[in-house]
Amino acid sequence: DFGDAGQLFSDEPPPLGEGEGPNPSRLLAAAVANCLAASLLFAVRKFKEDPGPVTAEVRGELERQDGRLRITKLSVDLQLANDTAAMPHLARALSQFENFCVVTQSVRQGIEVSVQVRDSDGQLVHQG
Repeated sequence: DFGDAGQLFSDEPPPLGEGEGPNPSRLLAAAVANCLAASLLFAVRKFKEDPGPVTAEVRGELERQDGRLRITKLSVDLQLANDTAAMPHLARALSQFENFCVVTQSVRQGIEVSVQVRDSDGQLVHQG
């Protein structure tokens, strides 16, 4: 229960659960992706520029460590909607935005997180 923000139901897929909600591993991945997207928006908007809607896709890798499954890597792809030519300060924003993300920087202390940002044409403009 998140108070005014509502409730979130988490569940494991069968056979452990009923699969009636995202499991904690997926929630962690979503938290990293959402935080990075919000940080990118913040960094670009600091310069009064408009990236348009930012979309995020995240992929996770699980590996066995000491016989137990662990999240070993998260890969996040962020997509800008607006033309980067209209954002003259984009390079500065891209050099800063990952540091604004509390979740990613915390998770990176134990899990590798790679980040790519693509422009409205799908061209890579940042890799971190």
